[in-house]
Amino acid sequence: MEPRTAPAATTPARAGGRARRTVLPPEVRRDAIVDAAHAVFAEKGIARTTTSDIARAAGVTRGLVYHYFPETEQIVDAVLDRYVAGFAASVREWDARRQTGRIEDALRDIMVLFRNHLAARDPLRVDLLSVDNAALYRRYVDRAVEAVVDALQVTTVEAYARRHRIEIVHVRETFVVLVHGLLGLVRTHPDTPEHVLAAITRQTLHLDAGPEPLPAPQTEPASDEAPTGDREHGRPTPKE
Repeated sequence: MEPRTAPAATTPARAGGRARRTVLPPEVRRDAIVDAAHAVFAEKGIARTTTSDIARAAGVTRGLVYHYFPETEQIVDAVLDRYVAGFAASVREWDARRQTGRIEDALRDIMVLFRNHLAARDPLRVDLLSVDNAALYRRYVDRAVEAVVDALQVTTVEAYARRHRIEIVHVRETFVVLVHGLLGLVRTHPDTPEHVLAAITRQTLHLDAGPEPLPAPQTEPASDEAPTGDREHGRPTPKE
């Protein structure tokens, strides 16, 4: 994800010999600070970036940065939330494109999406995977998984439940475990084939089960009399 260009924070115009600061709506100013933080994180690394670096890049004072982000972790989370939102948006796009009943195609496409997301190597992602940021990366993954499950639960899960008899117990928890596991497996074993990832998904979600079968038609007996035969043992009576 490329950082957006932040709007200018100041203008060279002067009034009475003093620089005049551009007044921006709070949400625009906040986004501009996040843009600047994103750019500096990518250049210097998260751990080596200071509030002064971010303020300088945004063209604002440190006090204004603290006004919007009192804690350093808050601005880091704001930057990572953009990655989370992008990941969840790509899952929603996949869900909108998939065709009902084409489970294999849908599984293949979602596995490719997961792999591409983890394989992206922009500078901030690379820094996020460093040992120094291990705790931060786990927090990021947790947030990403929650966002992906939110995107799937109201569409894919409910659609599947309407077409299949098998009910997944603890649906949300099952999806959280599944997505966590898939992301972890692809990250630690990047050569895992798509068909293996798809098989794990099928097994976890019982996707091999077909649509709920219709009940077998019942036939009415021809008469109230029992068929000719040995009534006690159910054997045919010999013909005379």
